[in-house]
Amino acid sequence: MVQRSGYSLGELCWADVQTPDVAAAKAFYAAVFGWRYEDLPAPDGRSYAKAFLDDDLVATVAPQPQQGGAPRPAQWNVYFAAVDARAAAEEADHAGGSVQFGPEDIGDTGTMVFVEPPGGGATGIWQAGTHPGSGRHNEPGAFAWAELITPEPQAAVGFFQQLFGHEVTEYPQDDGGTYTTLMVNGAEVAGIAPAPEEDEETGDGDAGSRGWQVYFGVSSVKEAVLSAVSAGAEVLVEPEFDDDGGTIATLKDPQGGVFSVLQVS
Repeated sequence: MVQRSGYSLGELCWADVQTPDVAAAKAFYAAVFGWRYEDLPAPDGRSYAKAFLDDDLVATVAPQPQQGGAPRPAQWNVYFAAVDARAAAEEADHAGGSVQFGPEDIGDTGTMVFVEPPGGGATGIWQAGTHPGSGRHNEPGAFAWAELITPEPQAAVGFFQQLFGHEVTEYPQDDGGTYTTLMVNGAEVAGIAPAPEEDEETGDGDAGSRGWQVYFGVSSVKEAVLSAVSAGAEVLVEPEFDDDGGTIATLKDPQGGVFSVLQVS
């Protein structure tokens, strides 16, 4: 069991989902990951749910911000650990990005900022108060990995290096591109990959897949996919082996939230 009580500067420490239907999302992810929940009131009078594995907090299922128009698809968010979220927000503009939200104190739990690197991809920054981040990492049912799919991968890498001091490792790909991993204390903590180019004549492409892709650990990708489909998911990428020999698959939950599962020991 990989339990965590804190995270270093620049590590991915947390993931949450904003969804148009909290109750339905809770039922879905309980079926896939075995999460149990504690419901709490949100400031706007609605409620959100803390998701647990045993007694370890691993994610939050929250309602979308109330805006006019039709509900939007659910969206998973990821957060980098910061020592000073306000300083990181100030640095974002100098690094070629922008601040989308905050800094805002979330009670005594911590301080939140959302920034956007060059090329896009809303990115959370979390300065821990009483809430350090996910209580487990890289095990079944817990946040395991995330990667940013972006049309400007080099600029995005530079952005995160300037904010967090990441070292990097580069992996040349068969298509001529490069997959870059951000590193903290010698360990890989996140990936950055070039987005597929859009066909100029037809407009076809994978623009919808750009942004952060979140991965959760599972003991069996095959069983997780079967459970997800039974609970109403759509399979976007069938189970396949990655370069390290592990099995992964990408799914869309019934509210439109896209996530991947990664087989872990």
